[in-house]
Amino acid sequence: MKRINVRPLVVLMLVAMMSGCGAFDIHPYDVKVKGETDINARNIARIEEATQGKDTLRFACISDSHQWYADARAAVGDINRRKDSLDFVVHCGDLTDTGTNKEFEWCDRVLSNLQLPYVAMIGNHDFLGTGEEYYAKKYGRKNFSMIAGRVKFVFLNTNATEYDYVASVPDLNYIRQQAEEDSLRFDRTLVLMHARPYSDQFNNNIAEPFEHYLQYFLKPMFCINGHDHAVQKEELFNDGLMYYGMPSVVKRKYFIFTITPNSYRYEEIDF
Repeated sequence: MKRINVRPLVVLMLVAMMSGCGAFDIHPYDVKVKGETDINARNIARIEEATQGKDTLRFACISDSHQWYADARAAVGDINRRKDSLDFVVHCGDLTDTGTNKEFEWCDRVLSNLQLPYVAMIGNHDFLGTGEEYYAKKYGRKNFSMIAGRVKFVFLNTNATEYDYVASVPDLNYIRQQAEEDSLRFDRTLVLMHARPYSDQFNNNIAEPFEHYLQYFLKPMFCINGHDHAVQKEELFNDGLMYYGMPSVVKRKYFIFTITPNSYRYEEIDF
């Protein structure tokens, strides 16, 4: 009777089983970034150059795209339709739902279709898994700023619960530094964050000191936040500082802000 060598058959079966169960797939949290990196710094350079000397600025804000990429694409299409009247776009965080590399890639495909430079903040959902590390490679620092015209935009990471309240989030020292850094280049400021004071993500033990630092050092015209998935327009501390809350893209709405030499206005855009 002829003897059969079963070893090659066993190897082939194991390979097939391992392939079928995804053993050779890329891990969803492997942090291998595809496409452009350091997006915020690159686009900030474009924004600052294009707006130098302008006394009126117009920019669009979207937020909380999560898994609603069809709605995000529709928002991008509507913004592109208005591009001639806008200077740039801000995404206020929660680019993803669970922080996987695939979700970041899907969101990148949507945002890369913008015909204007944009910056993207980190949201609490973007911290899940290795999302914080992916965001750092793809977009850059979690606290950052830019100067458009003579207005300083200060972007703050306020996702305190993602650090179990052991890190300086929000970073009060950073707020003070931004008041001093490049102070000759700006006359006014505004502050943007994902989660605003008294939301579930904010370190509400320092909500009032946070507001004090904003008012004492930056004296912002207003603040913008995402996270709550609803239109908000509130003076949270009865001190004249207005917080504008962005709805999620699934609500089919975004904001446009216009900053003029002496004032500002905002519009709610349905798409």
